[in-house]
Amino acid sequence: MNHDILSEYVSANDFPVVTRGKRKYLTYEGLEDSYVYILKNGIIKTSIISRDGREFNLAYINKMDIVSLLKDEYSQFANAPFNIRVESDRAELYRIDRVRFWKDVNGNADLQIYVKDYYRTRLLESIKKMQQMLMNGKLGAICTQLYELYKLFGVEIEKDAFLIDFLVSNEEIGHFCGINSASSVNRIFQQLKAEGVIAMKRRYIIIKKLDVIQENVIF
Repeated sequence: MNHDILSEYVSANDFPVVTRGKRKYLTYEGLEDSYVYILKNGIIKTSIISRDGREFNLAYINKMDIVSLLKDEYSQFANAPFNIRVESDRAELYRIDRVRFWKDVNGNADLQIYVKDYYRTRLLESIKKMQQMLMNGKLGAICTQLYELYKLFGVEIEKDAFLIDFLVSNEEIGHFCGINSASSVNRIFQQLKAEGVIAMKRRYIIIKKLDVIQENVIF
């Protein structure tokens, strides 16, 4: 997606900016909301809650992007499709009236292209997530999430070694993979550490063998 389109759109308008601190929620799944939110800066996480109360993480977002699904063009209010929680020390988000946003989309060809790409990307991500959950096993699911973290937060600290420059717990990784047992996640991490695939430094993950991680990923 061409994020410059979105950047130019918000720069050309005087939209209000809301700020939330770490671990504060912007929206909750199922609650009515009348706004579209665009991340300005910071890191947020989207997640859903199952009927039995278990949390399933969907994605981290760490760059300017729409962070709420748009649904129809005409309703002033819509139920939030998922929880949105701040994971950085703070995050700033543009808050745009839903009806105003859709009017702007319908009158701006570039913005229409961006929204179409947004939906297309989210669909492909959903299909990929289903593949990871149903076909990849626990090891593959965790390796897939480690690869996602590498793409979002990876910093090369020495040749072929990458620091995940974002503190994420084993429990959170498990919630991305549909693994509810912390011991299962810990066991796989111990296996990866024993094989020299990853290492830990002050609770941060270091990927030492990216090729091995990739071998277990469904693309």
